[in-house]
Amino acid sequence: MSKYVYFFGSPKAEGDRSMKQLLGGKGANLAEMVNLGIPVPPGFTITTEVCAIYTATKGKLPDEVTAQVKASLARVEKEMKRKFGDPSNPLLFSVRSGAAASMPGMMDTVLNLGLNTATVDAWVARRPSDESRHFIYDSYRRFITMYSDVVMQTGREEYEEAITHMKKSRGVKSDADLTSDDLKKLCDEYLVLYQKKTGGTFPQDPMQQLFAAVNAVFRSWSNHRAETYRRLNHITGLLGTAVNIQAMVFGNLNNTSATGVAFSRSPSDGENFFYGEFLINAQGEDVVAGIRTPQQIGKVLSLKWAKEHNVSEMERLKKFPSMEEAMPECYRQLCDIRGNLENHFRDMQDIEFTVESGRLWMLQCRNAKRTALASIKCAHDMVGEGLITKEEAILRLDPNQIDHLMHQQIDPKAAMKPIGKGLAASPGAAVGQVVFSATDAMEWHAAGKKVIMVRLETSPEDLAGMNAATGILTVRGGMTSHAAVVARGMGKCCVSGCGDIVLNGKSFTLHGHTFKEGEWISIDGTRGLIFKGKAPLVDPSFKGVFSTVLGWCKQYKRLGVRANADTPKDSENAVTFGAEGVGLCRTEHMFFGGARIDAMRQMILAENEAGRVKALKAVEPLQRSDFIEIFKSMGNRPVTIRLLDPPLHEFVPHEEKAQADLAAKMGVPVAFVAQRVRSLHEENPMLGHRGCRLGISYPEIYNMQVRAIIEAAIEVGKTGLVVNPEIMIPLVGKREELEFTKLQAIKTAEAVLAARPGVKVNYTIGTMIEVPRAAITADEIAKEADFFSFGTNDLTQMGCGFSRDDSAVFLARYAALGIYPRDPFQSLDQEGVGELIRIAIRKGRSVKPLLKIGICGEHGGDPRTILFCHKVGMNYVSCSPFRVPTAIVAAAQAALLEVEEATAARKKLAAGSKL
Repeated sequence: MSKYVYFFGSPKAEGDRSMKQLLGGKGANLAEMVNLGIPVPPGFTITTEVCAIYTATKGKLPDEVTAQVKASLARVEKEMKRKFGDPSNPLLFSVRSGAAASMPGMMDTVLNLGLNTATVDAWVARRPSDESRHFIYDSYRRFITMYSDVVMQTGREEYEEAITHMKKSRGVKSDADLTSDDLKKLCDEYLVLYQKKTGGTFPQDPMQQLFAAVNAVFRSWSNHRAETYRRLNHITGLLGTAVNIQAMVFGNLNNTSATGVAFSRSPSDGENFFYGEFLINAQGEDVVAGIRTPQQIGKVLSLKWAKEHNVSEMERLKKFPSMEEAMPECYRQLCDIRGNLENHFRDMQDIEFTVESGRLWMLQCRNAKRTALASIKCAHDMVGEGLITKEEAILRLDPNQIDHLMHQQIDPKAAMKPIGKGLAASPGAAVGQVVFSATDAMEWHAAGKKVIMVRLETSPEDLAGMNAATGILTVRGGMTSHAAVVARGMGKCCVSGCGDIVLNGKSFTLHGHTFKEGEWISIDGTRGLIFKGKAPLVDPSFKGVFSTVLGWCKQYKRLGVRANADTPKDSENAVTFGAEGVGLCRTEHMFFGGARIDAMRQMILAENEAGRVKALKAVEPLQRSDFIEIFKSMGNRPVTIRLLDPPLHEFVPHEEKAQADLAAKMGVPVAFVAQRVRSLHEENPMLGHRGCRLGISYPEIYNMQVRAIIEAAIEVGKTGLVVNPEIMIPLVGKREELEFTKLQAIKTAEAVLAARPGVKVNYTIGTMIEVPRAAITADEIAKEADFFSFGTNDLTQMGCGFSRDDSAVFLARYAALGIYPRDPFQSLDQEGVGELIRIAIRKGRSVKPLLKIGICGEHGGDPRTILFCHKVGMNYVSCSPFRVPTAIVAAAQAALLEVEEATAARKKLAAGSKL
């Protein structure tokens, strides 16, 4: 018989953390904590295999599951000395999800399972004190709400409306301030509401409740928010979620009970102090939902919080004491557990705990979600503490998260005063127009607008809206709320828990300022501040710990990392961020603006070569000046310059008024300009008169550019710098195209050098491989090329037959269906386009074994693509300057993973030889 259920409890758990794929992260870690001797309420885990069966059979569980659940349930009853379904001594359960990959809040949970009318009445009769009655009815109303919402899928809005109405009528703000009679009345209302919403009475059989909840958790694996989360985070290959059924312990039992969430280090910046929040007389959902103002677990943070919120010391001690002050013994025990867990798992931990009548219980631990800043800081410090090696530190980083560090901050010199303050939930700054729903955030984002989503509190249903927004601002919620945790994972700026905000439909008021939908605000997630209007932003700084960790990565990586840079400013940024050269300088960007575009348009309007040459003479010194500045900013680093690529129609005006203005400026008839613009029209410009085709039709254009490059190299060489420009011919599909343009370039370059006896510039001439024909005839093209650089944007367009500008309409659907798991314009299609690259590399190096090969499309900053580039033997990747740190980390990880794989292969081979 297959084993589908694993018990965790005294004296030892049946699983451990190595069984994460089978037990899910939560189940595996619960078992591990039991085996470490940490106090964990006993329970059992139904494996992810059962979820896969449930999904495949559309809701049917294997027969063995029922028997194994009942057997494990009996073991829990024995350990807890309570009986499931026994009104005189009831055992209640929590039923929680737990996949192998962390998906906070995406799947469903049911608490207080096992309560029914008979149990509640008997419990009240045994414990008639007001405190006990309050706890019992509070637990029952929570259970009815969750069961109705999660199992019966009715939603919980009407239940929340009922308790909100009750609090308002009683003049109280917190659930905890309602009397036991109030809560009893609510339970009666909820039971009636349940019948109204479902058409049936609330189930009284605990075993029926249990299996219905198990089915609901398995069903939630396929709900919209869970699928969206997995798609956004590229979580694939999992069987499903496990279900953890655990004996309930009650943080809402009395005023010596509490519940909380904590991090072993700060999830915002990685500083090594115990960070967390808790609530006295509450259940876990209360902390993350932000319904009540959370309290700090440590006294130091509690004092800091009180100061920031203008709370007096007397009021703090009365209403918001720290756990350290209110429950010192439990706090000390929690601190010990924090240290044990971090040393055991050798990573920052996210923990959930409950205190029941002064006794501490651990409900969960997992490797913590954290910001990129915290990830870098934590990895760096743990190396210094001897917990992990440098190699482990590098492999632990998420390269995609590094991009989060590139977020701008509000300019400290700006004369702006904040109008409000909340919690600094996720760092960075955001400027956007206010919207009040996830749907609006997505729609406005799709229209090209930057938005800040303002919510009372976020929930998993808001995930897509949070992804679309540039920032999130909430009224409720602490540092461990849904908004804070998810925003940190996304790298989104977030300010949570600004309780001074008053929401009113599609507007909000904050300290006398009213903001309607569409009005601009700015938020600072690093400091928790809110500003009216558009705040000026400044670029981030990269020093200290971040610089040190990037230095480690540079020691281990093999791939070079260059930047795509078209201006001196781009080049300076690239060097600042660690680029080792320029892998793509797009010269067409130098033709726009002022006199440049005028000269370019004059060249296009010219009726013969002499006219074009005359116009280009006005462009040449401007290009030369740009190249001089780029060479200077890059020092002795290599610079690859792509000659003109786009079609000429991109440089001329298409509106009648603009054409008339150009005609007047050039002194020609408007009809002449209009006719010339019409003649440049192409039905499919991507496959039209562009790239090397322009250089062949109008050699004078490329000759001018080559002359400017060589003269700039000579000029900069006078300063002592060694400039070896790499001249790149775009869109070559046939060897003869490169042969022609290369010969023209050499003649031009040598003429410049011949006029300067004794001067030497070691230039090279290569090509972009962006046409599929070039990839499969790369051995021929390599005969003429000094280097290859893959232009993967166009190679993807032509290889997949997708228009980069139009495919977004259907590629999102393709990604959702798994046809293309990732957008092929963001992460390389390794099976198709990647195969063209493999062919080109193999054929190119069959002619020239040392042929330099790189990649310069947008894919050069994608970690998955960088791993591919490492494996196929490229020399470098090139990406936007702000993606350079991401590429450095990804390149180091690729090299370390190669070492790991080789070591594993050797061990496997050695083990096989022994056999």
